Formats: sequence, C-alpha cells, structure tokens
Amino acid sequence: MNAAANDPLLQPLQVGHLTLKNRIMSTSHACGLDKDGYPQEAYQAYHEEKAKGGLALTMFGGSSNVAPDSPNTFRQLHLGSDGCIPHLQRFADRAHRHGCAIMCQITHLGRRGDPYGDHWLEMIGPSPVRETRHRAIPREMDQYDIDRVIKAFGDTAARCKEGGLDGIETLFGGHLVGQFLSPTMNKRTDKYGGSLENRARFALEVYREIRKRTGSNFLVGMRYVVDEGIAEGLTFEDAVAVAKMFEAEGLVDFFNAIYGRMDTYYALAMHNMPGMASGLAPWLEKAGAFKREMSRPVFHAARIADLATARHAIRDGLIDMAAMTRAHIADPHIVAKLMRGEEDRIRPCVGATHCMGTHRPTCLHNAATGRELAGGHDVGKADQPRKIVVVGAGPAGLEAARVSAERGHKVTVLEAAGRAGGQVLLAKEASWRKDITGLVDWRVSELDKLGVEVRYNTFAEPADVEALEPDVVVIATGGTPNPGWIEGAELCTSSWDIISGAVQAGDEVLVYDGTGRHSAMTAAEKLVMAGHKVSFVTVDETVAEEQGYAERVSWKRRMYQLGLGVQRDLELVGVQQEGNRLRAILHNEFTGERMERVVDHVVAEHGTLPADAIYTDLRAGSVNDGVKDIEALISVKPQPFAAHDGKYELYRIGDAAASRNVAAAVYDALRLCRVL
Repeated sequence: MNAAANDPLLQPLQVGHLTLKNRIMSTSHACGLDKDGYPQEAYQAYHEEKAKGGLALTMFGGSSNVAPDSPNTFRQLHLGSDGCIPHLQRFADRAHRHGCAIMCQITHLGRRGDPYGDHWLEMIGPSPVRETRHRAIPREMDQYDIDRVIKAFGDTAARCKEGGLDGIETLFGGHLVGQFLSPTMNKRTDKYGGSLENRARFALEVYREIRKRTGSNFLVGMRYVVDEGIAEGLTFEDAVAVAKMFEAEGLVDFFNAIYGRMDTYYALAMHNMPGMASGLAPWLEKAGAFKREMSRPVFHAARIADLATARHAIRDGLIDMAAMTRAHIADPHIVAKLMRGEEDRIRPCVGATHCMGTHRPTCLHNAATGRELAGGHDVGKADQPRKIVVVGAGPAGLEAARVSAERGHKVTVLEAAGRAGGQVLLAKEASWRKDITGLVDWRVSELDKLGVEVRYNTFAEPADVEALEPDVVVIATGGTPNPGWIEGAELCTSSWDIISGAVQAGDEVLVYDGTGRHSAMTAAEKLVMAGHKVSFVTVDETVAEEQGYAERVSWKRRMYQLGLGVQRDLELVGVQQEGNRLRAILHNEFTGERMERVVDHVVAEHGTLPADAIYTDLRAGSVNDGVKDIEALISVKPQPFAAHDGKYELYRIGDAAASRNVAAAVYDALRLCRVL
C-alpha cells in the first residue's frame, strides 16, 4: 500500500453535507488579481492552479464587500450586486473539475474601510472608535444601518450560493461583525452593547439571515478570533462562549480560528499574519484549545508553512483542516507532490511576507505565482536541447539553471564562491531572517536532482565560458556595493563588509541607509549587538521604506529591542577624513540644514552596481551583443536570436543588470529561460 494513503493529511473530512478530500486548504486573502472588483480570468487561474495541485478547499475573496459603504480598501472583491454571479459560476466550475471545494469570505469592513475609497461614504461601526491602520473614524450605526447591513450579508450569501460555491465565511477579526464583539470597539449602551450577549446580538442576527437565505445544504462558517490577545479585548473565554451560541442555534458548519487583532500594522504582522520573524505556527496551541471546546470542525492558518507542521496539527487533533495559504503561494502543487512521494521537492515558504506587500501575490521564491496566464508553473520541455552556461549561483543564476534544466537543456553553472547563495548568504545574518536560505537550499537540491553541474570556486573568464561551447550564456553575477556618488565615498565602509565581518568597525559608527532595503538595518543590528555605538540615518521617512509592511514592522520592533534610534529624512552628501576619524556630512531636504557627525566608521548603503565585467567581455562573441528584446521578454516569448557560427546568445539577469530585489532576480530568470 502507498504510505501516503495513511498520511493524516490525506484523510477526508466531513463538514456539514460536504466531504473534503484531504486536510489541506488555502484561506481567503486579497490576492490583488481582481478585475473591476470581480474574480475574473487571472484571479481564477491563480486559484485553479492550487486546485490542480490537489488541495481540498480553496477559499477566496479576502474580504469580499457586501455593501457600498464597505469600500475597496486593499484590493477586495465586490459581491454586493448580481454582476458577480456569472464570474462565481465560472470560478466554481473551474475548482470543481479538479475535485476541489471552493468558498468565499464575505464582509463589511465597518471602521476598517477607507472613507475616501470608492464612493467616499462615511464609515460605520458599533461606536465612533478610530482604527489606527486604516484611519477611519466611523459613525455609530443606528437601527436602519444595522438592518440594511444584515440584509446585505444575506443577499451576498445568496449570490454565492447561486454562483455555485460550496459555502461562505465572514471575517470576525477587526471587521464589522467582530467590531461589535470586541469591548475595545463596541462602547454602546443599547441592546447591541455592554454584556457579552448584547455584543453578540448583531453577529447572531447576521448569521440567522444568512442561514435563512442559503438553507442547510450550503456551508456557513466564520473566520473567528479566538482571543484578541489583550486584556481589555475579547478574551479566549468570551470567544468560546460566543462560539457556543452559534453552535447551539446551528448557524455555523465550521470555525476558521485566528488569533490577535489587525487594527495596527504591528498586530497584523506579528499576530494575525506572522512572518519570518515569528516561529512556525505560533497560534496552533491556542487554536487547539479552542477546538477542544467546539463540536464543529476547526480550520486554522498562521504560518503553517510545511507539511511536518501541518501533519502534527492534524495527527494530534489540534485542528481539523491545516490552512497552508502562503505555502501554496510558494508552491501550489504541495498535495500532488505529497501524493507522488515527492515531499522533498516542495518549494518551501520561507515566510518572507513579500506576498503581503505592494505587488501581491508575488512570491519571493516563485515568480510564476500570480502570473499563471503568462505560462503557469510547469515550464515544459524544449523542442531541441541546447547547451546553457550560467555564470553565478545566487538566486537568479540558480533559478535560470533550474528552469533551463527542467526544459531539458544541458546546463553548467560557474560560481566564483565555494557555495551557492550570493547576497542571500548575507541576508541570513539578520537575526530574524535565517529562513531566507530556503530560497537557495531548495534550488541547489533541485539542481542536484536534475543533474546540473555546478562548478564552485570558479572565477569564470571568457575562455572558460567559450570552452563549454554554449548556445546560450546567462550572466547572473549579481552586483557589488555601490559607494554612492558622494565626495569621500572611498572612505566609506559597505554594509556587506560589516555583515560579513570583513571589516571590524571602531567604537562609534554611523550607518546610512539610502535604499530602504534590508542591508543597512542588518549591518546596524550586527554592530549594536557587538557593542558599538551606532547612529542610524535614513534618507526615507521610516526604516525599511522599500519593504512590505510586515518587514517594516519586524525591523521597527528590532530597533526598539536594540535601543537603536533613527534619524530620518537625512541624505549623506559627503565624508571627510579628520585625523584617524571620519566626518559625515548630512543634508536635511526639508529644512536645508547641514549637519555633521564625527565617527570612527561610516557605513554607506546605496545598493549595488552590476558586477558585469564578464558580460562586457563576452558581448563581442554573442549573436545579440548581449541585448534582450524587451517586448519578447515581457510577453514571455522566445528571444528573436539564435546561436550560429560559434556565436552564442548572451543575456544578463538580476543584479548583474541592475540593483533590485530577489523577487525581480527570480522573475528575470523564469521569464527568460522558460522559453529558451
């Protein structure tokens, strides 16, 4: 018998009238792929890929608005009118053809909405208590508001049923239904406020209406905060008591347990949707305690990033469904690989939270995610095998080699260092970013399985490349620290030198961040931990300005833990020698003020410059002079060049082309090499 058949994760689960084929799901999230507020082609293809990959349930629409005064604030769907129904019907058909159940999360944002979004309507809530993150001060709802919102929930649930979905959930959390429950947001003195029973009244009325409109053969659940995590908020005991009210009336088929609040950036990034700075599955035990009190199935999502954690959660009865949402952004074929006995080939979610940033749902690890219409996740075999030489084994080079080998090409990688990784080897030195090495480790493992030759300690010269008689040469040599175009740049130390330990700094150090990326903060952290007196200066309004909000939160927390102060809005314009010390000259654009600071070392972060010497030397021997056809690249079509007469195609990717992030480097490699 196949050992996978006995895996706890592959056992079916009965939820209401529906049998889910295994115990792995993806929860609702705002993936950013909507069109006109509806889940159209790109949105559906993104979720269908996970259905193809074998998961039992995909949930979408985090969070789909039910009424006009719940505006589009973070790329939600609009399900408040019948125009959504045809899209839902096509969506449901696409999931069901793969044996995957599909549900939607519906909501009214209440105070969490943007009062200047969509129709510029006032926000509403149980009480006029402002939300820190989205900044609305809501109007207290009267009975008319309460009645119309209850009806809107019922109408939207009915549309979801007509759309062929298997069920819905509402989001309690910091959204309107949950705002009534929380004593921090509900200050009412009428029948909807005060006692726990009164605060639960609105939610119960919403669910009664949903049940009335959808019947018993349609699943109704709730993404439910089991503990707000603050003494003055909704406690675990009160959350259990309210949940039992819903069970007693038969209003819910499942609970989707979450922890904490989401009304500040900190709460969202550290509690509600934790990333790399948190341990794996930090709220699993809390979800397990909640499940022990309930008679309905309990789902849970919060950094269940790997199958070992998910298997533990199911095997030990902590939850009934393991929600691996971000893990499926990294690899939508998790279940299929598990069933084939290829668990070791699953691309791991490293918790970088890039998918939660501005360009969602782009994954730092998997550039195909969210771009399914541009080719999907399987690259396919090339018509004719070719010889590919990749110079550099950082993320870009490793991805170029992996994709080319998957295409059936003969690939050789030349790497100057003794191990793969490039700048990732520096990135992992930050105290909370050690898991970032998963980007490299997985690719190295894949290259080994694909039979790719990687030659380490090989500082490639043009003759080394040409001796391999390549058809295509991909330069992925990364970059070198950019000292910046300032007077005295040669006196500065790079953040790389500090992070790697190549330079031992003096007692007083000024760290200047001119990019808003990770490097300067990592260098500053290392210096403070080593006992140096550090002044941190940034040209931006805040630290880690270029990062997503979750990464910014992690760095801000780390700053406070270290007692590291920050001076903002200052540009480093020069460095001068002063005896055996350095004078840093800073400029404040807002005031025009010139400031000076005398320190032992100035660490200046200005990103990188391409390490492209070998690219320049190889151009003459290439058929394309090292130029990429941009239109072909962005449309993922083959480059209009062909090796001939001993000449090769030559391309550069990642930081060897320009200073960007890992996601860009991996995307460069994928879209170029998947059509070689």
